[in-house]
Amino acid sequence: VQLQASGGGLAQAGGSLRLSCSASGSVFSIKAMGWYRQAPGKQRELVAEITSTGYTNYGASLKGRFTISISRDVERNTVYLQMNSLKPEDTAVYVCNADVGTVVAGKVIGELPSTVTWGQGTQVTVSS
Repeated sequence: VQLQASGGGLAQAGGSLRLSCSASGSVFSIKAMGWYRQAPGKQRELVAEITSTGYTNYGASLKGRFTISISRDVERNTVYLQMNSLKPEDTAVYVCNADVGTVVAGKVIGELPSTVTWGQGTQVTVSS
């Protein structure tokens, strides 16, 4: 599985950005995809993730913040992170990842450990 992220850039506080993460390769083996971010001097943190069944989960620091949402386009094998009402503290490198199941004879074996694949980061800068 390969991941290609796009959509970062510069935004003003209160503005919006939508990040995209497109998967290619053995996409049928993807169990979940998500976005993490890392700000300068801080640890990487989960922003949001979405499973192959559509279940979503948001990072602890983002729960209750209804201006960020994750969604997916199954046909395009793409996950989107919509961020509205951006704040300067949202400035970070955003990286998408995929939880990839182990494939045996063309099937994902749930009992076997999965691996995490990372895409390249995309910079998000929010000015005040």
